[in-house]
Amino acid sequence: MPQPVLKDKRYVEVALPVPLQKLFTYRLPKGLSDVARIGSRVEVSFGKRNITGYIAGFCGDIDPASQLRDSDIKDIRELLDEEPLVSGEILELTRWAAEYYATSWGEMLKASLPAGISSSNRVRPKRRKSVRLLANEIDPDFKLTEHQQRIIEQLKSSGGEMLFTDLLERASVGASPVNTLAKHGVLAMSIQEVRRDPFSKIRNEVVDAIKLTSPQSEALNAIVEAGKTGEYSAFLLHGVTGSGKTEVYIRAMQAALLDGRSSIMLVPEIALTPVFSKRLLAVFGDEVAILHSNLSTGERYDEWRRIRNGEARVVIGTRSAVFAPLGDLGLVIVDEEHDTSYRQNEMPYYHGRDVAVMRARKANAIIVLGSATPSLETFDNAHSGKYRYLRLPDRIGDRPLATAELIDMRDVFKRTGKDVVLSPQLLRSIAETHSKGEQSMILLNRRGFSTFVLCRSCGESLRCKNCDITLTYHRRDGHLICHYCNYSVKTPSACPFCESEFLYFVGQGTEQVEDILRKNFPALKIARIDRDSMKRKGDLAKTLNAFDCGEIDLLLGTQMIAKGHDFHNVTLVGVVSVDTGLGLPDFRAAERTFQLLTQVAGRAGRGSLPGTVLIQTYYPEHYALRHAVNQDFDGFYSEEMKYRHRLGYPPYFVLASIMLIHRDLEYALKNARILRDSLDRANSDKASRILGPAQASISRIKNQYRQQIIIKSENRRALRTMIDSALAEAEARGCDRRIIQVEIDPVNLM
Repeated sequence: MPQPVLKDKRYVEVALPVPLQKLFTYRLPKGLSDVARIGSRVEVSFGKRNITGYIAGFCGDIDPASQLRDSDIKDIRELLDEEPLVSGEILELTRWAAEYYATSWGEMLKASLPAGISSSNRVRPKRRKSVRLLANEIDPDFKLTEHQQRIIEQLKSSGGEMLFTDLLERASVGASPVNTLAKHGVLAMSIQEVRRDPFSKIRNEVVDAIKLTSPQSEALNAIVEAGKTGEYSAFLLHGVTGSGKTEVYIRAMQAALLDGRSSIMLVPEIALTPVFSKRLLAVFGDEVAILHSNLSTGERYDEWRRIRNGEARVVIGTRSAVFAPLGDLGLVIVDEEHDTSYRQNEMPYYHGRDVAVMRARKANAIIVLGSATPSLETFDNAHSGKYRYLRLPDRIGDRPLATAELIDMRDVFKRTGKDVVLSPQLLRSIAETHSKGEQSMILLNRRGFSTFVLCRSCGESLRCKNCDITLTYHRRDGHLICHYCNYSVKTPSACPFCESEFLYFVGQGTEQVEDILRKNFPALKIARIDRDSMKRKGDLAKTLNAFDCGEIDLLLGTQMIAKGHDFHNVTLVGVVSVDTGLGLPDFRAAERTFQLLTQVAGRAGRGSLPGTVLIQTYYPEHYALRHAVNQDFDGFYSEEMKYRHRLGYPPYFVLASIMLIHRDLEYALKNARILRDSLDRANSDKASRILGPAQASISRIKNQYRQQIIIKSENRRALRTMIDSALAEAEARGCDRRIIQVEIDPVNLM
């Protein structure tokens, strides 16, 4: 973005990370006017605190419409960057995202930068002492000790230079002989910057070369040819699980690099970054950088600087990696584009996939959206011609898709006379699988031991004191935990309401299923993957690698295990309590269940052996389950689209969710009524349908009451015009804008 030419830069417009959709005017001290740039961070006073903002523009005079006086305007306290951290491209992208999602530009800018960059907390490059050998020939008059000789030999074998601490460790010496050699001019010591390397444990791993199938080659050629035009183009790569989408991505990134252009690859879960990182590292070496929230603050900052400096031209990461400061962007890939993890569910709300599409458009780049189960919106865009449609219909090597079967748990109850967590058929299949030296995976998308605790005497359930939700029992910790606010209380021995000892632990979580599996299969090596068991950095990658190497026989987990992983010895996948997802109060419940089942079914039979999938359900007639068993995306799409059209949901209608959140219920209700009245006025032509205000499905979280208004419209522009107009009027009528959260294109309505 070119810098504006202004002779008098007296004032700056600053985007602040506060929940307000406006810029703030500050005075620029004379000493800073020549060095301040658009995109630079500044520290400013805002209310009673100092916060970091971002220069969004300059002006020589105060805008008369602002009704500000010079005496009202505060000075910039400090210019934090003479060289802007935010490039013109990212500045423009975040501005678009803030406008599209009706959120704060300052919060969007903050989200685009690595964690740790704030007003006083500046991440600094890691610096360590380095030792360099000055001469191969040593003065014969200088008699070397045994330790000194080892130091010189170690340096020679390491190319003549090493980090000080590494030298001491490898030569098995202390600091004294190194210092002596430095005093005699044999060595030189200096301080150098050291990269914190997130790839250190997977470097130099060998990855086998892969030959493309005809459908892969056709898809790749279409993408590469589009890239040569230098114009924006969008593709949906719809490939069944195991069809080789990843190899198409990598070849397309290679082609982009050969054309001198960079690439971004987004993945939905941190769990998938090690899987793809190995392959990318083997192909692209040090040109790869990784960005996600599980890196340390220092690692993330170092990777971001490598990208910004042009040292890395291929970036892999989760949703925030869409803001990676790459230059000459030529290709953006969104793997598992349907995944709801791409949606940020806290301020600032945005969808990584949709921002990626806009970034590619603004950069005249190619975007590839890949999935075995595309979102209905993306598939509809491909049908309408907005995206070009590419299909990979078969697995690599003509391997068949896993055979799937529904286990009717109603029949199991009739036969056994009791509710069981794992059906006899699933238990037999696990035993048979491991008798053949093969591996199993069990999916249960619920953490903890029991879903909630109920008193059999008074009927009360034990609920969170901060949220309108039941507490989940975690037996290992001996606590009841809220999965929304992390409130925790020791599990009582009696009901806190009636003091009855008859507490009933209802439902199953991964912790309970793990115990059942261990009791039934004591000889098996079993591992559990969920947010409770994978708390330390590196635990997830270590567990997945151990399973891949055959050190673990059975892997149990939540949806973290369902997608992207390529385990060739897995021949059985079991799914427990699938009906839980279908029962959620959300119009996308069927779509998500279908996607999850199809994805997890794709983990079986990826090697030379056939796979089996067993799905336990009390509702085998549901269309999402019927189509998932057959991995029939087209059939599910056809049936689900009829439901969406009949009830007025995307992709036929555009949605917005407005949440009013406050500790005082009456205050939230009063503001909700004002806003609803303003919305009705703005919707005078009745082009939109407004529902609410009403309690959200979870009416209280973290002691904040939640009133929700849902708006449906066939026209996106009309929807936004109406919302913007209503918000302005409501605020003028006394509505508290600070308690309002607007979500455009929400992925759930809970």
